[in-house]
Amino acid sequence: MRIATWNVNSLRSRIGRVEAFLERHDVDVLAIQETKAKEEQLPLMGLQSMGYEVAAAGFSQWNGVALISRVGLDEVTVGFPEMPHFGEPLAAEARAIGAICGGIRIWSLYVPNGRKIDDPHYTYKLEWLERLRAAAGEWIDGETALVGDWNIAPRDEDVFDMKQFRNSTHVTAPERAAFQSFLDDGFVDVAREHTPGPDSYTYWDYYRQRFERNRGLRIDFVLGSPTLAARVTHAFVDLDERNPALGDGKPSDHAPVIVDLA
Repeated sequence: MRIATWNVNSLRSRIGRVEAFLERHDVDVLAIQETKAKEEQLPLMGLQSMGYEVAAAGFSQWNGVALISRVGLDEVTVGFPEMPHFGEPLAAEARAIGAICGGIRIWSLYVPNGRKIDDPHYTYKLEWLERLRAAAGEWIDGETALVGDWNIAPRDEDVFDMKQFRNSTHVTAPERAAFQSFLDDGFVDVAREHTPGPDSYTYWDYYRQRFERNRGLRIDFVLGSPTLAARVTHAFVDLDERNPALGDGKPSDHAPVIVDLA
């Protein structure tokens, strides 16, 4: 079984790339983030004609998550228990959708960005992760994958230049501690050992040819429960999907992370 996660930065803008990606890599389940549309606005007919089922959550042109599966899509859940709300007035955001796919509980997650350290969104981010961790404790004994854009670079090696990020979100001690708490609970960053070095980055800003100069961040992850992690045989980052010289149209600023299971 092959699963993947990808922040597509607008599914409507990149549906052709998504369909080609699924076919080229023979992916069974794709978790996507930043669909940037309500479910009824998504162009799903091509995916469905390819044999995929789709479950999506989106409330506006912001955020949005989805699961695309050809191995089943059961017990679909939008949001996790006690997921925090944000905004004025407080409202749920489309940042988490889970389902059972091929016997595996898979969650597509778009962790809040945090914006700036003194911003309310940063506090929201930490609370969101804390509540996710509490919910994930109920799933760790089974085959579970927490996948998506975590908006955290857990290690210095996951950042092209730590000096540039020393006063920024994504690398602060509380964010990194929040990510580490999932590992301490038993979840495994299943792609890391298969994707060492600078080819492990998953995000490159469009600014100043960051991709061409490989000035990226590793912020997209697949965290597997112990039983799922034991099934992992290989993983890689599809750098071609971020390459502006390849494919049709402008690429997403993220590259997909792909994991193979025995």
